[in-house]
Parts: sequence; C-alpha cells; structure tokens
Amino acid sequence: MEDSGSRKIFKEQAFLQLASNNNESLLFNTFRFEDFFGCDSTKLPYRRRDYYKITLAKAKNRLYYADKVYETKRKSLLFTNPMIPFHWEQLDKNQTGYFCVFKPEFFQNFGNLKEYSFFKPGGTPLYELSDEQYEKIELIFKEIEIELKSDYKHKNDLLRNLIFQIMHSAAKMYPSEITDDTSSTANERIATLFQELLEMQFPLENPNETIQLRAASAFATNLSVHVNHLNKVLKKKYRKSTSEIIALRILQEAKHLLRNTDWNCAEIAYCLAFKEATHFNNFFKKHLGKTPTQFRNI
Repeated sequence: MEDSGSRKIFKEQAFLQLASNNNESLLFNTFRFEDFFGCDSTKLPYRRRDYYKITLAKAKNRLYYADKVYETKRKSLLFTNPMIPFHWEQLDKNQTGYFCVFKPEFFQNFGNLKEYSFFKPGGTPLYELSDEQYEKIELIFKEIEIELKSDYKHKNDLLRNLIFQIMHSAAKMYPSEITDDTSSTANERIATLFQELLEMQFPLENPNETIQLRAASAFATNLSVHVNHLNKVLKKKYRKSTSEIIALRILQEAKHLLRNTDWNCAEIAYCLAFKEATHFNNFFKKHLGKTPTQFRNI
C-alpha cells in the first residue's frame, strides 16, 4: 500500500457556502464533480456533518473506511452518511461525474433514508458500475440539474423521486468488493476516523443543537468495528480509553460554551446530550472540582 503522505486523499471541507439565496438549496443541491477537484478546484460548498451525499464518479478510486478498503476500477456510485467519516483516495488524476448533497429534512414524509443499507453503519456504500449502469444514473443527474433550475411548481417532489430512482437502482446492485485491512495502517485510520467523527459534532452553534454520539459503543457502530477493538486501538495510540477521550472533548466544549456564550446550564447540558442538567453538573464537577456556574463566574 502506498505511503499515506503520497496519497491524494479526498477530504471534504467544513464549509457551508451554497451559491444561492434560495433556502431550498440549503436542503438539497447537486454539483459537477470536476468543479471541485484538480488544480483549480474550489472549496466544497457544504459542511459534511449536515449532509447525506451521493457521488457518481468516472475514475479509479479507493475508499478507506475504518478497517475496510473498497476499490473501483472505472465507474462507481458512492453513498455517504453525515455521521460516517471516510477517506477517498483518487487513483486517477482526472475525476469526472456528479454529486448531490441533501439534509434528511428534504425527504420528510417521503421515505426513510436510514432504512437503506448503504446509509447504515456497517452497510456497503460503494458500487462498481457497468457502462450501461453509469449512463442510466448519469441521465438522472442531468435531469436533476435541469429541474433545479426550473420554476416547476412541484419540482421538489420530482427531485425526491429522482434521488429515490438512484437509490433503488443501487439497492438492486451488488456492492464493490471489500478488503479487510489488518495492518497497522488500518489501526491508524480507525484512530483518525474516530477523531473525525468526534470533532464532526463540534462546535455547537446554537442551543437547539445536540451531539448525536456520546457512548463508545455508538462510535464503534458508526465505524463498523467492535467496541473492544476501537478501545484497544485508541489506548495504544493515545494512552486513554474511548470513553475518556470522549469525556475530555465534551468537557472542552462545555468550558468553551460557558466562557463564550450566554446559554444557561440546562441548555448546555441539552447540547452535550446529558439527560438532566444535574448530570452535567456532576460530570463537570467530577472533572474540574467546581460546578459549571462556579467555573463561569471565575
């Protein structure tokens, strides 16, 4: 396997900059693949933690996901969940295709995204396509582009149907072959993806947000590894258990919110996924020897 420093790793940027004043574009949008890759590429126009994504790519690529490796030789279809981090290695210099991003709210009362295996932890997100399959899905993306620019009254329903056409096409296919990677590189990748998944939940920007993952088992599920293996990897790398690392990051965010916002302790407790404000109070006091209110008033 290539040295990690020599790879061209596809890493999505943490930016939300959709070029439209239409609020609907914050729930759904589609882009040409080549507009965001290569020498003249611009920053990707959305924040990954907020969006599901479907990518249609014409090129050789390799997907690294925890201790799994997926490869495509020519053409592929990739489904990604906002809470499942991955690394995408471009094996070809020229990458063409399409990708669309959407929030689950766009499909409210219109099917359940989480029922589909390629959006689930442990599911297989990458599909190798034949020429015929690629052309069929490419036509759907082109139709999506046209409809996005139209003023058709019911275009959002049409867009939802088009996305589900892509999803059903994939659901009938065989996924790409998976290779289990048991090397030390795989363990490094698991540790890196754990940190990405943890950091993906922060910063918290308003008191109505709440982190989705707090338990070590939840992180292991999203990384498709056994919780004991995740704990072993992190212990070796950081000399701390999974739960300790999570707790320290939550404590760091709690201190930031207490110092830099006017949110009350109950709101901060909610954002950090404590069931009760008293649980947050006890957690904070255990780690710092003072209550959140005492810390804020220093």
